[in-house]
Amino acid sequence: MPDSIDDLIPNAKQIQRKRPSRRPKRQKNMPALPLPSNWKKRALIERSAVRQANRGGKGQARLDSDSASVRNGLTEVQVYRFPNTLCTDKGRAINQQEPGWENTLTGIPKEIFQLWTDYLKPRGYRISYQIIDFPEGLPGDIAITIAWGD
Repeated sequence: MPDSIDDLIPNAKQIQRKRPSRRPKRQKNMPALPLPSNWKKRALIERSAVRQANRGGKGQARLDSDSASVRNGLTEVQVYRFPNTLCTDKGRAINQQEPGWENTLTGIPKEIFQLWTDYLKPRGYRISYQIIDFPEGLPGDIAITIAWGD
């Protein structure tokens, strides 16, 4: 069993050093596929960014220097998605990027923010909460992203 939190969670700079160069080398005589950039990004995220381990029914994204996210050159990972009803103002403060938006969080989103504040922020990680869909023009689901890159 690890002795300290530093043994469990590497700092963001350690993860960045493990990241490959930004542009993967293409094999000779292999043409580039003409896919839109958002397809490439989505495929990478679906394949590697949200690698989850089941523990008591709750998913957990890996944040370590050996994760597929780091090996594939990603600098962030979406760790959770939740409905706007878990915010006391249904996501309005997050959407408007108002100071103190974190005070509107409840439940698991609030716990994730506290985990980031206590353990990940001091190690150089960033967090973002962003509205990711707008059904009928109103804020819908919210994504939580942890970033360690530039």
